[in-house]
Amino acid sequence: MKHNLLASIACAAFALPAMASDVTYRNDIQPFIKARCAECHAGDAPSLQEFKLDEERYKKEKLGPRTDTYEHLLSIVVYPDPGAFMRRLDDGTNTADKKPGNMYKHLGETDAERAKALVMMKAWVGDGGWNLNRWAARGDVPALSKEQMNALKIKY
Repeated sequence: MKHNLLASIACAAFALPAMASDVTYRNDIQPFIKARCAECHAGDAPSLQEFKLDEERYKKEKLGPRTDTYEHLLSIVVYPDPGAFMRRLDDGTNTADKKPGNMYKHLGETDAERAKALVMMKAWVGDGGWNLNRWAARGDVPALSKEQMNALKIKY
């Protein structure tokens, strides 16, 4: 099992450069989010700003910030909460504690499916665009740098 996971991740990582220019919101990310995330993040979910006003309520209702439109998704990729998308979906390779984000498990049913979906997400944000940083530094998480911001490609 561990060997299969490592092989899947290695193949997925090798495919990233070739895939990067081809991944778009419209053709790849939107259908994926509709299929995998709509139960908690579709049109009846709150905007990010609304979610932050009453997080406990929305968590009890099993609703997260809305991600069913490009504009809503950008609110957790770029601004006002940059890196939130990446922090939630990361497989743990970019964290000090090596724990995956709380939404990583929803990227697929198997390790191979999750690894493949993560490669697609990383390709969409762009080479060097996948980062877990916030707009302003908080705790051990540094602020988003201008270079990291410029690395975001997020094609429509």
